[in-house]
Amino acid sequence: MKIKSQKDFFAGLMFCITGAAFGIGATNYTIGDGARMGPGYFPLMLGVILAGMGAFIIFESVVIETPGGEPVGKWAWKPLAYILGANLAFGLLLGGMPKLGIPSFGLIIAIYALVMISSKAAEVYNMRHVLTLATILAIGSYAAFILLLKLQIQVWPSFITG
Repeated sequence: MKIKSQKDFFAGLMFCITGAAFGIGATNYTIGDGARMGPGYFPLMLGVILAGMGAFIIFESVVIETPGGEPVGKWAWKPLAYILGANLAFGLLLGGMPKLGIPSFGLIIAIYALVMISSKAAEVYNMRHVLTLATILAIGSYAAFILLLKLQIQVWPSFITG
């Protein structure tokens, strides 16, 4: 077996591993059946579909010839660090860390921080576009989670709202 597209092979492998992890994790919950779905039904089906897609992509990577074999390039460490850092900052700002004395800054500030930090991973950084995206995401998140779903999430920092 000769891998004809390294990028597709490793992407398919990642999908298979992620799908299998979701499928295995879903077995810890009640699965149910199609008529009476349990909490584990959706993650199990998602895992099966994802693993199936990964298997198909792996199959294509060994069957379909690609020019040069599409080798996997070097890791993009800078964008990876910005994306992971943005997600960590979002979690920290949304929930805070009471044991360390860090208060929760709320949903809106956490979304702005997430967008501004993660946008640094791009090759081109346009502050106007970043602020527009952050505003749209903040309004959409507020509408979806607070107004429509009625979730009890802190929206603004406690030192502002009291």
